[in-house]
Amino acid sequence: MNFIQSFDWGFLNFINNFHNPFMDQLMIILTFLGNLGLIWILIAVGLLFLPQYRKVGFMVICALILSSILGDELLKNLIQRPRPFVADPAAQLLITKPLSYSFPSGHTASAFAAAGILAKMVKKYRGYVIALASLIAFSRMYLFVHYPTDIIGGIIVGLFSSKIVLYFFELESQRSSHKDESKGNMGV
Repeated sequence: MNFIQSFDWGFLNFINNFHNPFMDQLMIILTFLGNLGLIWILIAVGLLFLPQYRKVGFMVICALILSSILGDELLKNLIQRPRPFVADPAAQLLITKPLSYSFPSGHTASAFAAAGILAKMVKKYRGYVIALASLIAFSRMYLFVHYPTDIIGGIIVGLFSSKIVLYFFELESQRSSHKDESKGNMGV
């Protein structure tokens, strides 16, 4: 446990060396985009309006819901890890203090839940969605509201959520194709 705490604080202190007005504003904007999964919800809703991507939009919404249940509702309340600014009350936050617990990062979980679906289903934008998810995750450490291990936990929860959704949609797709094949064989 001491190793994890040393790693977390060492990394947060390292990041603290890079604060400047430009980065401060950029990280505030990135974290805002991740609030309540805002950017990912907007992307999913946009995809729902495009017939060829409607299923992907629905998959993103499902992954966001699952990551929220697992991360924000289950793990945060089970683990109840205080945030870094609680352990260091002298820290000057650039954003409003989050009220929930620290582990795992909900911003990161939702970012990687959505990015996991989008990277798999819309390959031409893979790099962009992974970069955006990573920047949102980094912003949470930069703004001193999450430890690095919270981010790692959020990535795991997010990717796990996307894998579960991908698995069930693939299963449903296979089931539908078997039904179609059965109907086709009956007509022979």
